[in-house]
Amino acid sequence: MSKWNELLWIFTQLPDDYIVLDTETTGLPDENGPPDIVTLGITVVRKREITESVEFKTRPQKHISEEAQSIHGITNEQAAEFDSFDSQWHQIAEYLKDQLIVIHNASFDWPTLLDHVARYGLSMPPIQGVFCSQKAAIPWAQAMNLPCSQRGPSLDALTEALHVENVRADNDGVHGAANDCLQTAQVIEAINGMGNEEY
Repeated sequence: MSKWNELLWIFTQLPDDYIVLDTETTGLPDENGPPDIVTLGITVVRKREITESVEFKTRPQKHISEEAQSIHGITNEQAAEFDSFDSQWHQIAEYLKDQLIVIHNASFDWPTLLDHVARYGLSMPPIQGVFCSQKAAIPWAQAMNLPCSQRGPSLDALTEALHVENVRADNDGVHGAANDCLQTAQVIEAINGMGNEEY
């Protein structure tokens, strides 16, 4: 087994069908709990091909911090016009049902989503599990001397190292939920292709 296979092995074990999820929020967790979701993106992968990308814009109850606004570009005035999270949950849940959910930085996005489900008294559909692509990429990223935080390599660092099309750059660098989950799906498939190569 090559060094690529050893370090990327976990990615080659992903099913051919999965979804990627990403959120943009009002900020970071604080003494009042997780932030509110402002946008939620889902990219659908079927037979290792990206087949669909959707984004749900949800009206937050909390104020969007200036730092968060600078990242995703959504103002409080704009977000006030979005539909509520619970009114769109049935559509979101349909995408999640019976799927493996891949998230880059799952330790942030997944608890935030679960908080919303609990807060609005909703029910989570059955899923196959949650896979954090950021943590899974740590061994390879460290071997490649890519910058890594405690959470792992950033999506931008992996995009550059793997020579994947930069969807964010094509959209003026904006961190949109739809852009980021599409970017993550492209990175995962690039990693998976490397993990299956023989050297």
